[in-house]
This record gives sequence, structure tokens and C-alpha cells, in this order.
Amino acid sequence: MKSAHCFIKISLIFILLFFYNNAQATEPNIKDIPLEKVAPPHWWVGMKNPMVELLIHHPGIARYEVSVDSKENIGLKVKRAESLNYLFLELDLKNAKAGKFPIYFKQGRKKFKYEYELKEKSTADNRIQGITSEDFIYLIFPDRFSNGDPSNDSNPKMQQTTVNRKDLGERHGGDLQGIINHLDYIKELGATAIWLNPVLTSDQPHESYHGYATTDHYEIDPRFGGNDKYLEFINNCHKNGMKVIKDIIHNHVGDQHYIIKDLPAKDWLNQHDEFTRTTYRAPTLMDPYASNYDRNLMSNGWFDTHMPDLNQRNPQVANFLIQMNLWWIEEAGLDGFRVDTYAYPDQQFMEEWARRIRKEYPDFGIFAETWVHGTPVQAFFAENHIAGRKNFNPGVTDFQLYYALNEALTKEQGWTEGVTRIYYTLAKDYIYKNPYRNVVFLDNHDLSRFYSVIGEDINKYKQGLGFLLTTRGIPMMYYGTEILMKNFSGLHGKEAREDFPGGWKGDPVDKFTAKNRIGLEAEAFNFVKKLANYRKENPVLQTGKLMQFVPQDGVYTFFRYNDNKTVMIIMNTHAKDYTLKTDRFAERMKGFSKASEVLSGKNYTNLGEIEIKGQGILILELN
Repeated sequence: MKSAHCFIKISLIFILLFFYNNAQATEPNIKDIPLEKVAPPHWWVGMKNPMVELLIHHPGIARYEVSVDSKENIGLKVKRAESLNYLFLELDLKNAKAGKFPIYFKQGRKKFKYEYELKEKSTADNRIQGITSEDFIYLIFPDRFSNGDPSNDSNPKMQQTTVNRKDLGERHGGDLQGIINHLDYIKELGATAIWLNPVLTSDQPHESYHGYATTDHYEIDPRFGGNDKYLEFINNCHKNGMKVIKDIIHNHVGDQHYIIKDLPAKDWLNQHDEFTRTTYRAPTLMDPYASNYDRNLMSNGWFDTHMPDLNQRNPQVANFLIQMNLWWIEEAGLDGFRVDTYAYPDQQFMEEWARRIRKEYPDFGIFAETWVHGTPVQAFFAENHIAGRKNFNPGVTDFQLYYALNEALTKEQGWTEGVTRIYYTLAKDYIYKNPYRNVVFLDNHDLSRFYSVIGEDINKYKQGLGFLLTTRGIPMMYYGTEILMKNFSGLHGKEAREDFPGGWKGDPVDKFTAKNRIGLEAEAFNFVKKLANYRKENPVLQTGKLMQFVPQDGVYTFFRYNDNKTVMIIMNTHAKDYTLKTDRFAERMKGFSKASEVLSGKNYTNLGEIEIKGQGILILELN
């Protein structure tokens, strides 16, 4: 009997302790304490994947036990890292409801709670529109476009506290408000989407202006206007019929990021005994004869001393990056991502990342920076017909077509040289699952400006822009190209990142205003405006089929066509005028007897022979 009484007493003690601990955990007087970092800062119920992993960064947080009330219907798994300043909380939300709930932390007698918020995932139709070949992208370097709010120029809490427009390596003060102020200008030009170079906080001591050394993944740099201004910018773009593309980086972060200054674990980075730079040799990733040494150095080497290389093979690093991207899509209603340095992170991670994004948001737009050489190398990083590789990334920045167009406008015609290189490049499109998802461009923030590359020749300029807006794919134009901004890229592209004239109060001239665009500037702007808006109104140049003919005598002819319309494009890359006989184009011109020139409105009644000026381009709508 005594043993039975002892057993009952012990059982009662355990029951009382159980209820006591639960009462302690749920008692209302436990203090709320702000944690240093919680990522993601909030999440959503209704996501296709009900799991989310919270990164908690706070001094000594790993010493605490963590719990969630059972009434919340939230599953919880706690994971610890090497650093005592991190905890990872895996939450299962499949039965959770929207609202705030407490997460309890306990270490001995120390207790506190943190309120975490779950929101309802948006169900609004067409909130996330994606990026397709129907779009024309305008690329803006935010620090160099327009300063709409001078009050955020200086920030004493950040390492670069002031602006200096005389130095291309310093901040100039451009911001989101400045872009908002000029949305009418961008819309007038015919753009349907805006891609901003990175706008996340880059609190670096040097060259923080470019944004490619992120120090906080959930914060828009306050010198650009902060998170609220970013949401305002996106809403204004959508109201004006323009989409928004966010520039993201998986490969590296800035060395002032809190996860670098206080590593969760050593293997969050690709570590080396001494600074080791990547080789930039992307072919090693698909080369059947490549050494492991070369392949590993390509993926695991660093871009620069101040840009630590993340190890995406670590599952918590992978989760951190994927969830951050999903968070921005849902939080901001983004339409697309441009993925910086796509070839350099772990490629299995990149496949999983793209799969997760597209599973949650099937229509979301993605294109990858692939600054490589050779179509098979470039196609490796997009959905393609290369056997044995899973790839959920739909498109790439088409550097091969960029190289081809530059050669067409700067080199003499040859068997494979000059304008023929365009033909050979497009002939390789069979490798891609959908080449119309590739982004076509003339220059960008890393390259010399197009107008300088072609020797400041307005006729070659029109050829380049004419080709850009009529070929297959998604055309992209770098800010200022429409007003003939020029310069060669120089070190790290700085010289091609000059301020847009008129974007700052007190600028001697304002090129946002039509009356101040004179001579060739006005001619260039009007050329782009007319052709871009024609493209915007005519699906044949967006989704129509393409047929090209082998160039002859430096003249390249191709057609865009659908069931309703046919457009004929002729590029003469020689200096002399040329008479083009059209009999070899019969399969595309049959049934047409007239044409009108899209840009000039000139009518053609004899299509047997077409005169085209030296260094000219004709864009003819066949009737």
C-alpha cells in the first residue's frame, strides 16, 4: 500500500509540475522582449509549403528552451547552430490561423516571449503578373537616376553618411521617390516593366551605392526610402501599368552583414585558408572533362574580399535565401527577379530555389544573369533541352545575342563574322525550352554604354534599338540610352553609371523634359518611344514567330509574324545604300503587295526591290 501511495504522490507531483510549467509559459505577465533579428520578420498562412524556418539572432539565445502554446496548432522544431547567438525554429503552419502568437523562451528562471505574426496570403487576381516577351524592361541604377527626397541623403547611423556626386564610387543620392516622380517619363517611353539594381540595405564603408553587397535581406536601404517607400513605388508602378523586377543575389553578401560579423556556423561560408577568388570559368560546371579543382574554385571562390561567398549546400543557408525571396514576392507583390551571378552559387541549390519559387508563384518572372561565352554554356542555366539536367529557371540575360549585335555593328561582314553572327546565334535557339524568355539588351550597369561602343553613330544606334525591339525575347534598355548617354564602363562599370541629367535639383539641364532634349537626343528618344509603343500595341513583335534569312552582302533580313500581321525587318550594316531583291523571301512575303514603314509612315507599293540606306534599318508592316 505504501508503494501505491508513493506512486500516486509522485504522479501528482509530475502532473502539478506539468500544469505549473504550462501556467508559467502562458502567464500574462511574461515580458515581451525585442529580439535583435528575426528572419523572416513575419510569414503567411495559406502558402503551398506550410513550413517556415525562423532565424533568431540574439545574444546567448541558444541557451534558451523554446515553446509555443498547443492551442496555436503550430508544430515546432528547434535547431541550434555553432554560435550561441542563433536559434532556428522550424514552424509547421498547416493548421495555423492568421494572427499574432507568442513564442516563449526560458532559461532557468529567465523567461520572456516574442510576438510573431502570421498573415493571410493574398488571393487577389493578377497581383503577381510575371515578366514575359510582351514586356519592355527599363533598367535603373537607383542611386544615379533621380534624387526625389534629399532628406534621406545623409544617414549618421550608416557607415557612408553623406553623398558626393563628384566621385563615381560614392553615393549620389538617387532614391525611390526620384523614380516615382518620373514614372510618367518611363511610361511615355513605352516601357512596361522596371528593373532596379539592388535596393536592399548595403551598409558598407565603401561603394555601398551599387547595392550588390547586401547587409540586411529584409530591409530596403533607408537612403533609398525604406520598406514603405518601396511598397509605394511598386503600387505606383502597378497603377501605371508597369511591372517591377527585383535584383537579387544568392552568391554573396557584404562583409558587414550580421550573419558574417557573427557567423551562425563556419560552414555558412565557402571558407579558405586565405582569400581565394573565383575563376569566373562557368564552363567548368558542365565540362565533361573538368577537374574537381577547377569546378570547385569556380563555385566556391569569392567575388571580392568584401563579398563573402555563401555556402548554399548548408540547408539553413538555402532556407534563409529561398524564404527571403518568397517573403518579398508576397510582401511587395513583385512581378519578377533578375538573379545576379546565377552561375556562381551551388547549382543544385539554384535548381531547388527556382522550383520552390515557381511552385508557389507559377507565373512569376525569373531571368538569370549569365555573363558567359557560348550558347551551350549560357543555355545550361535556363530551361533547356540538354539531357540530364533539371532546371526550373525560365530565361537568361542573353549575352550571346549582345555579343552578336555588337559585332554586327562594329565588324566587317564575313562567313561567320559581322551581322552573320546574329544569324548563327539565333540559329542555336533550339537548345532552349523557350528562347522568348531570354532578356535581350544593348548594355547594362556593368558594360560600356551602347552609344559609345558604336562610335556615337546615330544610324548604328537606330539599328541596335530597332533590332532590340523587334527580335525575339524580352527587350531591356538601360536608363539614359534613350537620350544617348555615353561612356565606357571603366573599373567595375563606374563610368557607365553616371547621373541622369535633371534628376537632381540644380542640375544645369533637365533631360526628363522634352524641350531640353535637343538634336540627336530628341531624335533618339522619339525613335525609341515610337517603336516601343508600336511593339506595345502589336503582339506580333511580342509573341509572334520569327523567321530569319542568311545575311547577304552585310544585309540581314528577318520577319516576325502571326495569324494577323507580318513585320519585315531589314538591317544594312554596310556604309553604302543597298537595293534588296526580295524574291528569296517569297515564303513570308507571298500575298503581300504593299507595306508601310513603322517609324516614318512611308508607303511602299513595289516590294520586289527595296532600297535601304547605308547603316540603315527598315521596319515594314506588310499589307
